Amino acid sequence: MTENKHNFSSTAAIGDNVKKITKRTWIDVREYVFIALGLLLYAGAWKAFLLPHQITGGGVTGIGALVYYATGVPISVTYFSINAVLLLIAIRTVGLKFSLRTIYGVAILTFFFSVLPQAVAGTFVGKDDNFMACVIGGLLSGAGVGIVFLANGSSGGTDIIAKVVNKYRNVTLGRILLYCDVLIICSSYFLKIGSLERIVYGLTAMAISTIAVDMVINGVRQSVQFFIFSKEYEAIATRINIDVHRGVTILDGMGWYSKEPVKVITVIARKNESIKIFRIVKEIDPNAFISQASAIGVYGEGFDVIKSK
Repeated sequence: MTENKHNFSSTAAIGDNVKKITKRTWIDVREYVFIALGLLLYAGAWKAFLLPHQITGGGVTGIGALVYYATGVPISVTYFSINAVLLLIAIRTVGLKFSLRTIYGVAILTFFFSVLPQAVAGTFVGKDDNFMACVIGGLLSGAGVGIVFLANGSSGGTDIIAKVVNKYRNVTLGRILLYCDVLIICSSYFLKIGSLERIVYGLTAMAISTIAVDMVINGVRQSVQFFIFSKEYEAIATRINIDVHRGVTILDGMGWYSKEPVKVITVIARKNESIKIFRIVKEIDPNAFISQASAIGVYGEGFDVIKSK
């Protein structure tokens, strides 16, 4: 009898391990798909808006654009060559997992730069409408980089520097990228296309891209705090645990008017999980009282990691 129990426990443990491995594999596959989608959006922004209007961006891509404007060498060649060196730095500093994703990102972006046709100026916006091109190009490229970062990936170049700094300091990724890329953009002044107007266009595109990166990342990572007052607190707390996979704390309170004890459900979750929590509460107790507030910073298991110097 004891042996049968032991065999059953071993089988259950193996089953749990298989489930964990399957879940981790699915998460990895999904992240790699999102990295590719983000890089496709990024490459499309360059090919459709920035390169046709000779607008310089930041990072290794910006260096590749400068080389392309000056010599005609395809941007994919310069991009791949520089990143081959920077990847050695990534392996030693950020870690092998990030480096593998960076290698994947560099390969995918090089592929997109090679196969996507470059639009002619005037295809998507007016031929002389450089400002609109830098605005749209900055938004799309920034959104693409933000998607890549959310999937724990990188497109290489200054992304590696940003990821290294962000690992140890509480500085936003977009801000780090902006600091790293200003020098590259300003260096376009020394080329044959160089002018103060081109630098302004490049800086504008970079600033818009920075804002887009932070909006994409912070929009998903923003956290909220719930206080839920309901007599059905047990059922609501259980459903939130099971369906939303968030921890729940039950506080003891007292209604000052009624002088009756009351249970208060406290939950901290991501903003995009709010709808699920509202649906659960409405389904179980439509008369529940709910308070939702934005949380500036949430650190710990399931949320952000506390970073120190």
